[in-house]
Amino acid sequence: MSLADRLAQARRDKTAETFGDEGSALGAGDLFTPIDDPFRELKLSVHQSLIESLGPKLYDSAMTQAELEQRVRSTLQEVLSATNTPLTVPDRAKIAQEIADDILGYGPIEPFLRDPDVTEIMVNGPYSIYIERAGQLHRVDASFNNESHVRRTIDKIVTRLGRRVDEASPMVDARLPDGSRVNAVIPPLAVDGSLLTIRKFSADPYRVNDLIDFGTLTQTVADFLSACVRGRLNVLISGGTGAGKTTTLNVVSSFIPDDERIVTIEDAAELQLSQHHVLRLESRPTNIEGRGEVTIRDLVRNALRMRPDRIVVGEVRDSAALDMLQAMNTGHDGSICTVHANSPRDALARIETMVLMAGVDLPMRAVREQVSSAIDLVIHQARFRDGSRRITHISEVVGMEGDIIIMQELFRFDFDLGFDDEGRSLGRLKSTGTRPHFEEKLAAGGIQLDDAAFTFETFEGR
Repeated sequence: MSLADRLAQARRDKTAETFGDEGSALGAGDLFTPIDDPFRELKLSVHQSLIESLGPKLYDSAMTQAELEQRVRSTLQEVLSATNTPLTVPDRAKIAQEIADDILGYGPIEPFLRDPDVTEIMVNGPYSIYIERAGQLHRVDASFNNESHVRRTIDKIVTRLGRRVDEASPMVDARLPDGSRVNAVIPPLAVDGSLLTIRKFSADPYRVNDLIDFGTLTQTVADFLSACVRGRLNVLISGGTGAGKTTTLNVVSSFIPDDERIVTIEDAAELQLSQHHVLRLESRPTNIEGRGEVTIRDLVRNALRMRPDRIVVGEVRDSAALDMLQAMNTGHDGSICTVHANSPRDALARIETMVLMAGVDLPMRAVREQVSSAIDLVIHQARFRDGSRRITHISEVVGMEGDIIIMQELFRFDFDLGFDDEGRSLGRLKSTGTRPHFEEKLAAGGIQLDDAAFTFETFEGR
């Protein structure tokens, strides 16, 4: 037994020890155990015959995508008909579709890319594929043939995007033509085999009414946020990974008046704003020579020279926080951005930390004064165990008291209402009864807040 085989067996034994014999069938051992497929050899044989039949025609630039698909499918039927293996009609159709997906698309994950209900696809190795549907993870009965098959699929994805991934550059973060975000990690960084994560991009973006129907926020909160955006308050949206920050950012940004010039800055362009005067900027990684990188911070600084009325940053994750604060504090009111954090208070602490990453020698009080004067409102969002994504806190940044930034909650999610029989949260976002200090600023701009929005609502357990 080779060293690789012994390592694989050791991992399978460890999985069985942790999960038991039944659990090991769904545990980490799946990375090394192929899913039983009675047609595996047939599909490999047909696939090879198809490649030999078509040859250079697969890469003929004069052939349209529709012509290529027609040629592949007709040749595929001919090759399948020539095989001696008896097949039922459903089996023949299934094999034909899988081979066509592999040649024309991205192999076994192609059906999930077509499925509008799937929001994320996670390849944890050649034999372990998970998807996210309705906020819940599901193991799917699909697999790659082997590690080489995964690598070929990753290469097909990234080369079409003008990117590369190899041992010298084993990580890549990019987006598909439809906007879906792609992250790939290959060995030696990925110890147990190549990893691929695709966060799908919705062709029909969610609107505010959709979020209200989902329970992410209420109509009262939507009207309040609309007033805050139209009143040019600086808004920070925080939350964990997969909490729905970008979706909420897209909806909140939709409240910006149509007659304003908006500059959006993202790592991977996802925002879909309906306004007419929108300029979209996207950061760029280094090229094959290790040069040409354009960071979020570079784009924020450049955006200030583009005469923006609003700056919308998809995510602040590094020293770009300093430039974002400077923009908010120098006349670019109404800016909106997101940040990874566990709570509204943690969001401000993260901004402080990222400002220090810029390498400027500023005392902490000066940094906090910049944060407190720049940010008016923090919207915090979380993903619940039932898969739903809800806004849990809306907090106002009031100012400084000594060396501490003072915040007050305007709306808070009532967690004490519990869950129903299917595990769905029964809670909702409620007003704390506190009126915001920035109400006068909004009134000066001709925007009045609805008094009913700040009617105190009793929280369970209080």
